[in-house]
Amino acid sequence: MADKPRILNDGKDLMWSLIPLAILVLIIAGIAGSCSWGFGEKANEQKIPHFDVTAGLRADAGVMPFPIREPAVPGEWQANSGSTQQIDSSTSSNVGWITEGGAYIQLTQTDASEEALLRKLIGDEASGTGTRDIAGWTWVTYENTEHRKAWIANRGDVRIGVESSGHDESMQQLAAAVAKAAPIAADRPVPVP
Repeated sequence: MADKPRILNDGKDLMWSLIPLAILVLIIAGIAGSCSWGFGEKANEQKIPHFDVTAGLRADAGVMPFPIREPAVPGEWQANSGSTQQIDSSTSSNVGWITEGGAYIQLTQTDASEEALLRKLIGDEASGTGTRDIAGWTWVTYENTEHRKAWIANRGDVRIGVESSGHDESMQQLAAAVAKAAPIAADRPVPVP
């Protein structure tokens, strides 16, 4: 039997030609690990990268000229990020977690001014919303127009900021944990006059 003339091919013929090609592409992508499938409850779970907070903060404590604290956060929180950044002429140590409620929360420690830290955390459009006394420390609270919040404690030689767009409960837990944590013992470089 002869093939159909090309003019008689329609959408069904095209579809039957593309199905094997699509299956082949999905098999190759699955083997290469460049895509994943999820069904049911596991489809909603996100893969959160892991960050070693202890190692990161200990490394920062060894090179930064201000005290660094490692808070004991709830076990359900997943550490997912850490970095250092310039804030004006100072440096900051930053670590972040995903809370059990799925919100991101960040801890920043720096010797920069409170104003410079606030700009770095939530921008220039922030306004003060009051103070909170948590674990013996006074935290000045701020919020911006996008409802991101920052709480900053001035400890003299270091400013500590907690930033999130999540619930105040998580921010309060982190603020209390930082206040209870002793500075990490480290051999800091001696400043040259």
